[in-house]
Amino acid sequence: MKAVFYTGDKSFELREIARPDPAAGEVEIAVAYNGICGTDLHAYHGAMDARIGHNRVLGHEMSGRVARLGAGVTGLAVGQPVVIRPLKPCGDCPACNAGLSHICHKLKFLGLDTDGALQDYWSVPAYAVHPLPETVPLDHAALAEPVAVAAHDVRRSRLQAGEFALVIGGGPIGLLIAMVARHAGARVLISEVNPLRIGIAQEMGFDVVNPREANVIDTVNAATGQKGADVVFEVSGTVAGVELMTDVAASRGRICMVAIHTTRPQVDLFRFFWRELELIGARVYEAEDFDTAIDLIATGVIDAGRMITDVQDLSQVGAAFAALDGNAQAMKSLIRISG
Repeated sequence: MKAVFYTGDKSFELREIARPDPAAGEVEIAVAYNGICGTDLHAYHGAMDARIGHNRVLGHEMSGRVARLGAGVTGLAVGQPVVIRPLKPCGDCPACNAGLSHICHKLKFLGLDTDGALQDYWSVPAYAVHPLPETVPLDHAALAEPVAVAAHDVRRSRLQAGEFALVIGGGPIGLLIAMVARHAGARVLISEVNPLRIGIAQEMGFDVVNPREANVIDTVNAATGQKGADVVFEVSGTVAGVELMTDVAASRGRICMVAIHTTRPQVDLFRFFWRELELIGARVYEAEDFDTAIDLIATGVIDAGRMITDVQDLSQVGAAFAALDGNAQAMKSLIRISG
């Protein structure tokens, strides 16, 4: 079978390798599509070399069909369409013992800490497999993982119908959060500076404010009768986003921290005291978030087709990463393996 290995220094190598049998408790997936995400780009830049090395098959945003079942696996059938929840918890740390395995103290990521989906066949633990309805196109299904991120973020925020939500950052995850929040009944405003992303959000029916052209605080206050945003999702990962999230939140507003900040930002704790704000962490997803994501894609709540920017073949992985690198206009790039 074919597999693409990251070999360091923004390089990939397509290889013919032996097709291993799935181990007991594993499911072998014939991979159809794999999405490239921000974490994959960090690896591409060499920022994760100490963790993943120079001989790693990347990929975790994927869809495919069951090819073979390892010993002891039940409840799945060969040919069944599936997606993968790519987490490998240790099962015996305080978080796992508390039922919070998605934030396991020793959490491993399938496709980063293990070889991933940029290969013809990928064997994964059976617990990680989520079946799909046959009606969901496999290219759309490859968005299940980032949609699950958005579903988890919205669930963690405790967003209620009728509340006002500000999404700071209109990239792929920000736009998915906006779609999930709107489906939950919220009024949603997106803060974004990139003209193309602003256009995509507006095409999807969202109100958007460009902080380079308008005052976001004034815009939110005008829309909420000076109250402020009930929920703020910080998705930008910027200093300006952290400053805005406290300035724009309503009294007892909830701020959901989605972005991974590369440096420790300075947070206005006085504003937290003054308005009794809440800061909520949201990391990856739980099984129920994947189930929600699949349903949102299947029912068309998520405009998956509009989110997919381009599709490249497995042999073009290097070119696909290079084209996506630094491209603020792209939403979601897919690699087609067998779709």
